[in-house]
Amino acid sequence: MSLPHAILTALLERPSSGLELTRRFDRSIGYFWSATHQQIYRELGRLEEAGLIRALPGEVPVRGRKKEYEVLPAGSAELARWVEESQDPKPMRDPLLLRIRAAGVVGPQGLLPELRRHLELHRGQLETYEAIEAKDFPPGRDAVEDRLRRLVLHGGIALETFWLRWLEEALAEVDGMTAPDAPREGGDKA
Repeated sequence: MSLPHAILTALLERPSSGLELTRRFDRSIGYFWSATHQQIYRELGRLEEAGLIRALPGEVPVRGRKKEYEVLPAGSAELARWVEESQDPKPMRDPLLLRIRAAGVVGPQGLLPELRRHLELHRGQLETYEAIEAKDFPPGRDAVEDRLRRLVLHGGIALETFWLRWLEEALAEVDGMTAPDAPREGGDKA
């Protein structure tokens, strides 16, 4: 149920069209809650039908004009209700972790290139987050909304830092398993 709340949040920050929302998801919200263009448009329709948002009236009706949406009072109330609601953490579902578990059954061959690729992806993401922090959160920017956005960004930075440490550990471990003289099950070398 979080996509509608992500959209309400984005629209309260700034009324936007579906295309603008998609772009904003790609640049910010999407780092922690992703959605496709189709999902966003489908959800905009549901939110409008539920009376939580409305399309802003245009000066002149033009075919193909982008609809811009704003949040109605009922949408603000729903978002506030959701913020106060208790929610348990979601279990982690990560294909890389499942692949490593599967390698415990079929062997670690082929894991090293994928672990290296993931390491580079996480390094790139950390660099992106650090660039966002430097650009968007200079010293002295202490409004409540800035502090909360920075807090979310720091969560992303901490997660990427975790993944980098863990992937380096995993690479060292798997590299030791795939070395030609690595001990096999039962302590044999083969």
